[in-house]
Amino acid sequence: MIMNDLCKEHLDITIDENKITDGAKDIIKKIRPLWPLHQLHFKSFTDGKTNKLIGIWYSGHYTDMVLIRIYGNNTDLLIDRKSEIQNIQILNKAGYTHCIYATFNNGFAYQFLEGETLTTETVRDAAVYPLIARRMAEMHSLKLENEEPASREACIWNMLKKFLQLMPRRFSDPLKQEQCRMLIPSYAALEKECQILEKTLSKVNSPIVFAHNDLLLGNVLYNRKQESVVFIDYEYTALNYQAFDIVNHFLEFAGFDEPNYSLYPDEYFQKAWLKEYLQTYNKTTNVLEEDINKLHWQVSKFAALSHFFWGCWAVIQSEHSCIDCDFLT
Repeated sequence: MIMNDLCKEHLDITIDENKITDGAKDIIKKIRPLWPLHQLHFKSFTDGKTNKLIGIWYSGHYTDMVLIRIYGNNTDLLIDRKSEIQNIQILNKAGYTHCIYATFNNGFAYQFLEGETLTTETVRDAAVYPLIARRMAEMHSLKLENEEPASREACIWNMLKKFLQLMPRRFSDPLKQEQCRMLIPSYAALEKECQILEKTLSKVNSPIVFAHNDLLLGNVLYNRKQESVVFIDYEYTALNYQAFDIVNHFLEFAGFDEPNYSLYPDEYFQKAWLKEYLQTYNKTTNVLEEDINKLHWQVSKFAALSHFFWGCWAVIQSEHSCIDCDFLT
């Protein structure tokens, strides 16, 4: 069950990335003062490419686990942490995700939800993908408080312009510098490409919705017992193009560490997925084929933008991240 409980507490604690267990104990002492410290268990989660995550519980109470996320090095350059917390609170209030117990100086503690992260097999499972499509449609349908739909603007262009400014012109590692020189002909070319994408895709007329923007396999939890899915990690959540959020998820079918793009969903699968999505988004079981075809066309147009966006992100991470990952290749 997802708890609806807005974050009420900020702790003046900074966790040392080299002493995460000690820092996690300090958090637990504050938010779970009755827990027996001598019975604590710790579990490190290694799927994340931006942050560090540890789970804490005490003997016999695994499902009461508290998750503690420590922000990655310099990730505040890319991510608006205040907006991230607000977005989680919005989605928790709607019953769509976990609650936050407390924030601290370089992270937050939040509710553990049972479920397994997706694989390249389960993401296309007939029992799973309709749940994802419906949940995304529900999220996209959310109306934000004190917000006029007519004034909605897609976040992607400002985010990309920020990324282009943050991309290192010279790396501290000479090997990375040489790799980047071979990958990127010039930063002026990237800026021109961004302008072309904006000019072209703004004409596609994809609706602007409350989008997750990072629905990779590890950010979807599937609960087999409850036959439900929950999205997690709302670092990039913001108003954005509907088609971008959908195609960004489709591209993740290939996997992350060693992507296999032959796993990208074919047209038949995409349209079956989009039909499930539109039934919820349009609140009807009678979805017209022309509506499916239109959305499929829009989604296809945004594939290049997703690649471009995460390519820029990877170059920045390659210079600043402390996580062991070869972001450039």
